[in-house]
Amino acid sequence: MYLKLDLQFFAGEKTERATPKKRQDSRKKGQVAKSQDVNTAILLFFVFVLFIVIGDYLKNIMMGMYQKTFTEYINWNVTQNNIHQVFTETTIEMSKGLAPIMGIAIVAGLASNFMQIGFLFTGDPLKLKLSKINPIEGAKRIFSARALVEMVKSILKIVVVGTITFSILWIRRNEMLMLGGKDVTASLAFFGDTTVLMGIASSIALLIISVIDYTYQKYDFEKNIRMSKNDVKDEYKNIEGNPLIKSKIKEKQRQMAMRRMMSEIPQADVVITNPTHFAIAVKYDEKKSDAPYVVAKGVDYVAFKIREVANANKVMLVENRPLARALYEDVEIGDVIGEEYFQAVAEILAYVYKLEKKV
Repeated sequence: MYLKLDLQFFAGEKTERATPKKRQDSRKKGQVAKSQDVNTAILLFFVFVLFIVIGDYLKNIMMGMYQKTFTEYINWNVTQNNIHQVFTETTIEMSKGLAPIMGIAIVAGLASNFMQIGFLFTGDPLKLKLSKINPIEGAKRIFSARALVEMVKSILKIVVVGTITFSILWIRRNEMLMLGGKDVTASLAFFGDTTVLMGIASSIALLIISVIDYTYQKYDFEKNIRMSKNDVKDEYKNIEGNPLIKSKIKEKQRQMAMRRMMSEIPQADVVITNPTHFAIAVKYDEKKSDAPYVVAKGVDYVAFKIREVANANKVMLVENRPLARALYEDVEIGDVIGEEYFQAVAEILAYVYKLEKKV
């Protein structure tokens, strides 16, 4: 009894790698190995690289808005039409500056997701599930090992990004102290370069962390989709069908084939026997075939039934042990006999036809 319980316990342990079907089902539900930090790191990196490329373009837009505000808009009367025009023009100029940033952010987000999980579109995670608002389940998630890992990861990211930004500011502290003697343009250029440098360095550091996080996410995903031996067996049954039901279906098919075969024996010309172990029913019909063909064959019990049906329907039995064994091995039911057996079968048929004429 204890042994049986132990076997059931181990059979329920999730020790088996997930099958392809299990992986496919999990993917349809949106359950994939994915690190959000990869998306964040790649997005930040490309956005700050974009700042280097279109920095002058963004500066011209901002300077144009600033100049127009303090040279043109400031002299306008506060009317409904003027306010509408100011908001419209400001929105258009801001859109011109934000459009490239939003575009690169969307492309980077899609690319980072595609790198991790390929193309996947599913609405299953958006379905309403009561377990998501269950306070007990929520508490389990908060105090789980995964939550602890996420907290440690967040602290690590804060420390790394803070260290990088502080180091860059500390290295450039002398230049920063000298900005008091420079004009506004030089100051803006310094702070712009420093911000972009901190952003690129931080995004590279986050990318390194995200690779480690993705490795952990993949490990955790593989662990969560593991299957027990019973799960594997149940899945196999669902795919292939219950073995008991399949055996019953095969048995029914064999019975139907047997009845169909036995129904052909009364039309046979002769049954060639071993005499007890093999029985081959042969028929020659020149309208159907140019050579004799096998309508039934069997060994042991099936051979006995063939002889029994043949006797009941007055089909002649002829003993030829080598021929019976050879035909059973080489010719399937419904197939024409081979050329090497033509002469032997023709002699038997001629003998049978001769006897039938005498009768």
